[in-house]
Amino acid sequence: MASASGHNKEYFNKEAASYDSKHGKTLDQIIEEIRARLDFIGVDWADEVDDGDDNLDGKDAESGGVSGQKKTVRLLDYACGTGVVSRALAPYTTQCVGIDLSENMVAAYNTRAENQGIAPSEMRAYQGNLCSPEDPTPSAFASPEFFDFDVAAVGLGFHHFDDPALAARRLAARLKTGGVLVIIDFLPHEKMDTSHAATPTVTHHGFSEEQIKRIFEEAGVGKDFALEEAAVVFFRQAEGQPSIKRRIFFARGTKA
Repeated sequence: MASASGHNKEYFNKEAASYDSKHGKTLDQIIEEIRARLDFIGVDWADEVDDGDDNLDGKDAESGGVSGQKKTVRLLDYACGTGVVSRALAPYTTQCVGIDLSENMVAAYNTRAENQGIAPSEMRAYQGNLCSPEDPTPSAFASPEFFDFDVAAVGLGFHHFDDPALAARRLAARLKTGGVLVIIDFLPHEKMDTSHAATPTVTHHGFSEEQIKRIFEEAGVGKDFALEEAAVVFFRQAEGQPSIKRRIFFARGTKA
């Protein structure tokens, strides 16, 4: 089978400029689904003050003032697109790092963050590929800033990967011990019509719980594995064509 990477890059470069407006309602729904599952994901989010001395109210015992600072929680948003997962989790993290094959998607991600006044140190995407079989540690992502994440997530990108198991291993390697891998994708479904422009980019027609569990276990993130079915979502096609209906799932596992 020919690699889907080239198809993905070409297709999503073309889609980037209109992606958010074309799929706005669906993306808003996915953001809501993500935020409704903060407890399920199981990360110690940054919306709580870490006072360093177990004072639950975040106050310093002697001065009565707030002594703590926001705990550090770093997200790796892989196959980030325009940044839906980052936008969903930004209020609960201190840094979102996106990586995507498509330079146009990366540009859209960064433009949106800049327009919202978010500093690059807090939200920034980079063009690249962590899943090339020939390049286990790309030089562009070899520095410490691209490791030791608290959570790594793929939002509706897993079905585009040539080798999802390899992707899971590569992402697990970027997590700190105790970090969480999150996959949001489709349950098994019928094949796409060959007339759809995205068809060459789709290498997997959804995933069963058994498949995802095995992928997590083989990647070393099978601890506390859980999968939860979520909403049905609709993606617009070209004018005159019916929307594509998919049921999504959330899967999570911890790096031991």
